[in-house]
Amino acid sequence: MSTKDLSPEDRKMLHGIFLHSFNVFAHYCGGARGAASGFMWSILPAIERFYPDKERRRDALVRHSTWYNITSNVGTFCMGIVASMERENAASPDFDTHSIDSVKASLMGPMSGIGDAIFWGVLRVIAVSVGMALCAQNGSILGPIVFLLIYNIPSWITRWVLTVLGYRVGSSFITRINESGLMGIVTKLASTLGLLMIGAMAASFVKFNCAISIPMPEGDPVMIQTYLDTIFIGLIPLLYTLGCFKLLKKNVNVNWIIIGTMVIGLVLGLTGIC
Repeated sequence: MSTKDLSPEDRKMLHGIFLHSFNVFAHYCGGARGAASGFMWSILPAIERFYPDKERRRDALVRHSTWYNITSNVGTFCMGIVASMERENAASPDFDTHSIDSVKASLMGPMSGIGDAIFWGVLRVIAVSVGMALCAQNGSILGPIVFLLIYNIPSWITRWVLTVLGYRVGSSFITRINESGLMGIVTKLASTLGLLMIGAMAASFVKFNCAISIPMPEGDPVMIQTYLDTIFIGLIPLLYTLGCFKLLKKNVNVNWIIIGTMVIGLVLGLTGIC
């Protein structure tokens, strides 16, 4: 995508975001923050440009220290949109910074689904097939080279195009909805979608299966888990997730929550409760 109509400062910033994005998953912050540090590094060119004041720059980096995880091949679209929103925030004192987090969170599920399906499910398989075919014939060194070219050239092009597209779409989009007063609605919708994604993740990854049963004089024993599922499927994982969230809001260190979760899991497993 051409950047000829953009200012030299915009072009320099977008090139910086594009190059930094290759390291987005170089340092993974674990289950609590995901690739937050990589995202902060990726958009650092925008943060440094729009916030010369150290206090506002620090606030922006803290704002982006939350969970982030989008397939790296397409994640630059989110980075471009965030960069444009940070520019609006720097220029407007009344800008709602919560909308930045909401929009970023709402893009994680859809963008990851698209990126995983195209780059991991299709393109990588095609690249491996071609590379293995070349190696199988005569052990040619072209096999791994062709694999890298088939996979990485479309990936690099996609990264750049989505970086510029995100910045262009985000800038005009945010300006229009600010002028029309739709920012509150967009923020609400984005927050709802983000919460749906978090809820789906909690249901998928937080597992609890109670092994306790009540023996019956006649017939099979009654499983406690059966009654829990009758009341609300996934009730215990939901309550535990909400409990952890409550502790985080009370500024309990996330490391203590992780250690506590490990201890609870070991105790329940050793005692045969689940």
